[in-house]
Amino acid sequence: MAILWVLMALLLLSFVVLPLLRRRRGVIERVSPDHPDAADPANYGFVREEDLDIRMPGPDQDLLDVLDLVQRTQDYRAASQLLAGTEAAGEQRWQRVQAFAGAAALELQQRPGGVSETPGGQWLRVWRAEQPKDAGGAAVHAEFLVQQAWRTSTRGTDDFRIIMEEARDACGQAALLAPGDPIPYIIELSVARGLAYPREEFEQLWLKILDRAPTHMGAHLAALHYWCEKWHGSRELAYSFAEAAAARAPQGSLLAAMPLFAVFEHLPEVNLVSGFYQSEVVTKAMHGALYAVHAARPDDPMLAHVRHLLVFFLVRAERWAEAMNELVHVDGHVGALPWTLSADPAAEFAVYRALAVAGFEANGGSPASLPN
Repeated sequence: MAILWVLMALLLLSFVVLPLLRRRRGVIERVSPDHPDAADPANYGFVREEDLDIRMPGPDQDLLDVLDLVQRTQDYRAASQLLAGTEAAGEQRWQRVQAFAGAAALELQQRPGGVSETPGGQWLRVWRAEQPKDAGGAAVHAEFLVQQAWRTSTRGTDDFRIIMEEARDACGQAALLAPGDPIPYIIELSVARGLAYPREEFEQLWLKILDRAPTHMGAHLAALHYWCEKWHGSRELAYSFAEAAAARAPQGSLLAAMPLFAVFEHLPEVNLVSGFYQSEVVTKAMHGALYAVHAARPDDPMLAHVRHLLVFFLVRAERWAEAMNELVHVDGHVGALPWTLSADPAAEFAVYRALAVAGFEANGGSPASLPN
């Protein structure tokens, strides 16, 4: 009888432990390419994993050319000219500011400098010294400080607070150089999250952005973090913020996809519900994002961000054909959520891509039937 009780206990334990092992947030079992069930993404013309670009969510050849030139010559002037010629309130300028700041931060991380070595990112320091009234350089410097705080310090420490306060001052200086530019205030949203601005102060900052760029998708995504449960809000507040943005989104705006990002930010670490990704909340958010993607301009700089997140959810929901349709549009670049949360974004993306291909073919799909 004792043995019977032990066996029953082990059986019950398996019902609890196995879902914990199999349904952790975003975790999918990897299938070896040699496995008989494995499909070959190369048959669909997809880029090899080792050639995937992890820097950006989608193509921006002008930015890549300028980044290469700046890093090769350590001359900032091409970056300054590119930003000056990019629409101030547009999504693309915000992405380019982030890219330049990220490149300088990564250079500094790789070459911190020393007695006989010039630190990486020196071109940004020269830019600020030689062109102190350049609004683009001021914005890149502010974003650089924000990224440095998150990369090199631990939230709550004196080092983190000091760098973030310096970043807040830099945001103020950038705002003075371009009063109508929303980007200094968008950068400050990350400062607000790091320094835990009171809600009233955060809302005042948010109103400044709405006055300048009311439909800016990048700004809404940055603000969403503040309202999330893991930061200074709750699931309800984050959902409310995202749904309000979607409700007031004009025709063609990707703001209709905001609820999907809110769902992603609140995915359970452990999912005990087998049909979670087919649930009403997730399905409704996916449909909103699919609608936004189909209605958006093909050249919208934020379109790739939404498509990448859709790939994640569509694969998890086993909606293979729709996942393949999104993959056709974004394959080649993986610098977006959710892949960037992984230590190896290209590998993570490749797993989901392979699963989409396998599911697509298992349901009768083939390269010939894939939409162009």
